[in-house]
Amino acid sequence: MLLEIFREAWAALGRNPVRSLLTMTGISWGIVAVTLLLSYGSGFRGVLMYTFEVFGKGAVVCWPGTTSEQAGGERAGKKVRFEHEDADWVKAQSALIKRVTLELGGKSANIVFADADLDRAAATAPLAVFGNAGQDCCARSRILVQRSALDRFMQALEKSIKSLRVGDPLDDKTEMGPLISADHRAKVGSFLDDGAKVAIRGSAPQGPGYWFPPTVLAPVANTDRAAREEIFGPIAVVIPFEDESEAIQIANDTIYGLSGSIWTSNAGRAMRVARGLETGTISINSHSSVRVTTPFGGFKQSGIGRELGPDALDYYTELKNVFLSTT
Repeated sequence: MLLEIFREAWAALGRNPVRSLLTMTGISWGIVAVTLLLSYGSGFRGVLMYTFEVFGKGAVVCWPGTTSEQAGGERAGKKVRFEHEDADWVKAQSALIKRVTLELGGKSANIVFADADLDRAAATAPLAVFGNAGQDCCARSRILVQRSALDRFMQALEKSIKSLRVGDPLDDKTEMGPLISADHRAKVGSFLDDGAKVAIRGSAPQGPGYWFPPTVLAPVANTDRAAREEIFGPIAVVIPFEDESEAIQIANDTIYGLSGSIWTSNAGRAMRVARGLETGTISINSHSSVRVTTPFGGFKQSGIGRELGPDALDYYTELKNVFLSTT
């Protein structure tokens, strides 16, 4: 059966080169998913996840850059899921009357209160941003720190970032690898132009590869470009806040709402802030985002709908109403 899945996925992709990784993403709630990670040309273009239910009907999950025909057209089922922004995709699928769920990235906040375990919060913050070299929709790239704890947190954060192992992704000791392309590295680097306030910078190899050292900008206003746009690279910003109310206001002041974290020793505060945040996934004293048994998706321009968990079935099924006359 898996061979048939691969054949169907390859047919949907046409002859676009597969340059990255082929993985089985798992079996959950009767759905088999096979992911083909692609790179069209020099850009970080496509991931087409060709999925279908064990019991027959299909669905296609796509990143931008692939035509409607490559996604299987009418024969690929009645459900399309998108990852990252591509208005042309939505327009193309509307002609087929297909429903969509959208996962469109984020600018997630990692909120650190003064009563948190600051050493642990600082030790875990780097990989919450720099995992996969920051090429992660759920990256907690805005680190909000209560002002009274800012100096202590920054000292601990610097130690964590300086010790981050950047290198060959095939080395088990590596914690962060390179970016996907030279073009993307240039785009990420543009956020350091015009006198960016670089507070912390780690190291990166000098040899072949699109290396970019993990970088922290601080202090940054939430109106700055680096705090507004999804960088999709290893750059984080640190934004101070005074109190609980301001933390929620800053965290929500974004067009995105995909993920986020709250660090505090006060359970009541954690739940108040969690209720106040406009984001689809929130972790308290951790950076968990995706679990196969729980719903995943965003608020606002981070997307529409939910994947994974029992809630995902709502977007792959139809509700039927049947009237039966007893007369």
